[in-house]
Amino acid sequence: MERSSAIGNAAGYLHSGRFLADLDRRVAHRTDSTTGDAGPLHAYLAEEMAPALSRLGFESEICRASEDGRNLFLIAERIEDPALPTVLMYGHGDVVPGMEGRWTDGLSPWSAVRREDRLYGRGTADNKGQHSINLGALAAVLEARQGRAGFNLKLLLEMGEEIGSPELQAICRSRRDRLRADVMISSDGPRVAAERPTLFLGARGGLNIRLKLDLRPGGHHSGNWGGLLVNPATRLAAAVAALVDGNGVILVEGLRPPPLSPAVRRALAGIPVVPGPGEPAVDDGWGEPGLSPAERVYGWNTLEVLALGAGNAERPVNAIPGRAEAVLQLRFVVGTDVRNAGEAVRAHLAARGFGDVEVTAEVMSNATRLDLDNPWVRWAVRSMERTTGKPVALLPNFGGSLPNEFFVEDLGLPTLWIPHSYPGCNQHAPDEHLLVPVAEEALRLMAGLFWDLGDGLGEGPVP
Repeated sequence: MERSSAIGNAAGYLHSGRFLADLDRRVAHRTDSTTGDAGPLHAYLAEEMAPALSRLGFESEICRASEDGRNLFLIAERIEDPALPTVLMYGHGDVVPGMEGRWTDGLSPWSAVRREDRLYGRGTADNKGQHSINLGALAAVLEARQGRAGFNLKLLLEMGEEIGSPELQAICRSRRDRLRADVMISSDGPRVAAERPTLFLGARGGLNIRLKLDLRPGGHHSGNWGGLLVNPATRLAAAVAALVDGNGVILVEGLRPPPLSPAVRRALAGIPVVPGPGEPAVDDGWGEPGLSPAERVYGWNTLEVLALGAGNAERPVNAIPGRAEAVLQLRFVVGTDVRNAGEAVRAHLAARGFGDVEVTAEVMSNATRLDLDNPWVRWAVRSMERTTGKPVALLPNFGGSLPNEFFVEDLGLPTLWIPHSYPGCNQHAPDEHLLVPVAEEALRLMAGLFWDLGDGLGEGPVP
């Protein structure tokens, strides 16, 4: 039994065509969770994933958090010995709408098709391709070890991530004993670049802030009433500018993060932010001054205006609008206290003469970040670099948001995220794809990781 055999088995899974066949079958399930149709979602778990997991030695349960729950879950266990380390993996089988008719060269979103070095299809990058890679790597290790992994593995698949993971927290709480593990190792999101193996340790949180100024019903003629009536759009634009300036700098002290720690600065020092084909260039001079692009997106908070409206911009009329509204979003890192964010914004606006602006704030997700010096982190980096011969891009957290808080706060797990996609994958858009070179490296990397886990942790974190 050799580590190289497991890695070779994993690469062979891709080159033999078996990976594409499995992925095509999974992509064919039209698991668009935005439609409200539970049939395809249940079929993906019952007809595709449960049998595939059974062949790997898992016992599976398909469940909901409650009888009328919106989300479907599959919980699978493969227990070799309770004394061995236990890993929890997470993934999601739901996807965004297929956007049929908008794909290049007549491609169907519901078929996995290879064109040169790209595997096209809805879910190939997010997330069917990624959890298929992890299961393929596990199968390669089991083949090399004659059916034994050397550790226990649990898998949680949900079918509602694209609609905000409803009831995921409830499942984590109600099945806490069933999901108990030593570490979570999962895959979602993109690498920092296609050629750079990446490990991120959490996610930024998300907070939506809605500003509203409703002064009067209907509009009034701008010639007859201009200069006499307060214009809510003018005032709201000024209120927004009091929260975030024209260069993207956050002006509300209560929405700003603590200073970057030396450890975070060191981790991000070698991380490039290089847009791929079709992606916009990074704008110099935007955001918090004195920070690198990587520090701005992975180590700092950003306050973005998502929508700003009054009247009808498509067909404006000569009238002062009666109301105006704006929606802003704060992406925040660990250490930001958002419990009183709404009050902080209200006080900030009132102090600048905008006390008439109505403010509501809602946290979408909490920020999480595993300690960069955690033993699991050191172990994973060693394994990944041993397999690939490349330096790992170690990110304190993902720039976007994931439901990581439930695994950290409700299950108490250290979390390691190893993404198998890349920034130009067209996730959530037509022509979504998985890069073949990334898929191959990911299969090899995960096989090496699983092998090392079953080979004994040595100086690792679990006795």
